[in-house]
Amino acid sequence: MPVTHSHRPPSPTHSAKMLERVLSSRRAPPHSDELANEDDAATADESKTKKHLPFFFFITRLINHFRIGPLWPCVIALFFVLFLISSIVFQSRNLVCVSPHDPAYRSGFFGFDALESDFGSLGVPWCRSKHGKTVEWTSKDLIKGLEEFVPIYETRPIKNNMYGMGFDHSFGLWFIARWLKPDLMIESGAFKGHSTWVLRQAMPLTPIISITPRHPEKYLKKGPAYVDGNCTYFAGKDFVDFGSIDWKKVMKKHGIIDLSRVLIFFDDHQNELKRIQQALVAGFRHLVFEDNYDTGTGDHYSLRQICDQSYIRGGGHSCYKDSDEARIRSKRKNFWEKAVDIEELCGPGEAWWGVRGYMRDNFNHSNKVISYEEHFQNSRIVESMLDVYWELPPVAGPSLTHQTRYDPARSPPPIVEDGRYGLFQRLGLTRLDRSVFNGYTQMVYLQISRQ
Repeated sequence: MPVTHSHRPPSPTHSAKMLERVLSSRRAPPHSDELANEDDAATADESKTKKHLPFFFFITRLINHFRIGPLWPCVIALFFVLFLISSIVFQSRNLVCVSPHDPAYRSGFFGFDALESDFGSLGVPWCRSKHGKTVEWTSKDLIKGLEEFVPIYETRPIKNNMYGMGFDHSFGLWFIARWLKPDLMIESGAFKGHSTWVLRQAMPLTPIISITPRHPEKYLKKGPAYVDGNCTYFAGKDFVDFGSIDWKKVMKKHGIIDLSRVLIFFDDHQNELKRIQQALVAGFRHLVFEDNYDTGTGDHYSLRQICDQSYIRGGGHSCYKDSDEARIRSKRKNFWEKAVDIEELCGPGEAWWGVRGYMRDNFNHSNKVISYEEHFQNSRIVESMLDVYWELPPVAGPSLTHQTRYDPARSPPPIVEDGRYGLFQRLGLTRLDRSVFNGYTQMVYLQISRQ
């Protein structure tokens, strides 16, 4: 849909200045718990000093006793050496070498109280909808859903879904499908069939259409896979791209009249702006994108990248190497595998949008340079179609899941916050292997319509 040019896009230089002014506003305010912990720390230090007073009193008595003799310097040196040895032994547990990605190491560096406030500290750009609508469900609904989904997930046929969805996104897809209760579910990109299985657990009797280049049954020869009996496959020799299917004919075949009763799930690593436009032309309204990659990452142009704009709260970047953002990103690169520093974020000409100024598509097989003006206009196009934009939060904080990949500083707060181990355990999440929590990439749910 054409977009008027009444809004002149801000320049990258202006965006950098804006970012410098507002970066401090992104940081979460200090919690009262932090102040309390400081008092506790001071009390602890005082108690430690008092604890060692008898020892120093004993040394002082010995010094006074031997002061008249030539041996007292040797005695003092001996006691000093013994004191150092005992201190080293007592503190030896803190000298164990650990990986910088280890949660304990991160906690020691940032502090346990900083884990919760860490989320969103570098900004979380959020696509603006036409009327400011949001989803119906609440955090309580998500927690209740987790309690129901964990035992279901434990029965999954593909235990090691490497290169596929982990627990966070599996739960998100299941929860959305369960809530919407569509009459038909369509997935573009199925891999070994894990997402098909998730949709089937959410809606046991609802038909599914699966569009994927390679049929999941081909993977059964090498290991676990899932093939659904109530699913129409556009796969293998019958594969047709989502944008090339005659959806009127397909909907008529499945008896679907109301297209707002259809849920589309995209996990095909295609330009998401292109997919939204194709879905809107076909008349679909409810979409889920599995890989909503952050700016500077991923193999396709995502909604998160499109909506990362200087005029949006939490959006826009500075390529100035001595900026606050550059210093924070450099530090976080040591702790989170998917964190991006300024060198990786910014391309030639300080192009930070997309991936270093490129609009990627089709598993990065297509890589097109776009200007900042084009990037800006793309966000306005998306906004003209959006009724609802909702990013799935991480299931739980990193101190609970021990995930080491995504950077919480670019993520919304988790469903189960750091420190709530009792809830994490009650939901059954402690039974899962920590590796299943490493696949979070900001899965997003959309409602779209014509302007």
